[in-house]
Amino acid sequence: MTDTTRFRSRIATEDDIPAIIELMRASIAVNMRAFLSEPEIKAAQETMGVDRSLIADRTYFVIEADEGGETVMVACGGWGKRRTLYGGDHSPGRDDRLSDPATDAARIRAMYTHPDWIRLGLGTMLLELGEGAARDAGFRTIELGSTVPGRPLYEARGYEAFFTEHHTGANGERNTVIHMRKPL
Repeated sequence: MTDTTRFRSRIATEDDIPAIIELMRASIAVNMRAFLSEPEIKAAQETMGVDRSLIADRTYFVIEADEGGETVMVACGGWGKRRTLYGGDHSPGRDDRLSDPATDAARIRAMYTHPDWIRLGLGTMLLELGEGAARDAGFRTIELGSTVPGRPLYEARGYEAFFTEHHTGANGERNTVIHMRKPL
């Protein structure tokens, strides 16, 4: 269970983007090491990054904590009401059309936890925030594109894999994206 008195969530703003990028880089560099080799991590990075449409849509959250008298960003992630399943602003194949809550799934998107703050329930907190907001917006199903390291969390929270996609990075290494979903 997450100690909600220790952590605060809020909607991300454009001003948060530099800190989000820094948090993403730290998360990718460290948190994936138990699952992927360094070349595989580099290939996976090609499909990751800030998606400004999530921030503009006000569907992206940051989680903060007080550390030594300062407020620090410890995790970020959110949900999407657009058809794009994963990736940043730079990713090819984006589909920024709005999804129809009656027929389409919402998306869990771009979840990252700073390596100094893992295993404290922040991923679960982000999922609950995103799922609740998507449910409130009328969505009945939610999907995500998981990395190999993210899959255990999502399975523990009731997501089921239904398709696995493989990309080849510029360095020739495989990047696996696991499509998962659950009812809301």
